[in-house]
This record gives sequence, C-alpha cells and structure tokens, in this order.
Amino acid sequence: MSRPVWIHAALAVVIALAALFFIRLHNASGDRLPTDSASLGHRLAEAWCKECHAIGATTARSATTAPAFIDIVNQPSTTALSLKVFLRSNHPSMPNLVMAPDQADDLVNYILSLKRN
Repeated sequence: MSRPVWIHAALAVVIALAALFFIRLHNASGDRLPTDSASLGHRLAEAWCKECHAIGATTARSATTAPAFIDIVNQPSTTALSLKVFLRSNHPSMPNLVMAPDQADDLVNYILSLKRN
C-alpha cells in the first residue's frame, strides 16, 4: 500500500474511535436520576395501569381484583428483577403490555418508590 492510503486508513480509525469515545461520554452524562425515572414511571402507571390497579400509596382500590401497587411492592418476594420479569411475562388476567426496556425500568422504579420501610 502506498503512504497516502495508510494515512487515510489510520485517520479513519482515529476519527471512528474519537466518535465512539464522545458518544459514550454523552450517554454516560445523560443518564436520568432514579427520582426522574420514578416520576416517568408514575405517568406510565397512570396511563396504563390505573384502570385496574390502585397505583398510588393512598389511591382508592379499583373495582377489579387487581392488586394495589402498594400491596405488590410490600411483599417480601418483590424485587426490581421480579417486577421486570413479571412485566415481560404474559398473564391471562392482564393485557399484554409491550414496552421499551427504559419504560419498564421507569415503571419498576415507581413501584419500588412506594415501598414502606
């Protein structure tokens, strides 16, 4: 290979690595705080869940037999992982929710924010 080809190839690699570095820095600094995530999760719960579930710490129970979020989160077996698995599983008594991973994280963070100590 001639010298200009090597220089162009090396320059392309350096530019690609620099772009990946800056993209990674941008994403790392743009992460949402967990409280922001819980707030977004509350909005998702109001849009998707409140028809069947009591979604707040003091929300009145709905007419259905769906458990209140406060009852779900205060079960000893409830963890972030168990909630995420539940949201990704099909259940005959629930609509089949299709949500992005960040939406599931937001909803889980909201539900976990209701946990009593």
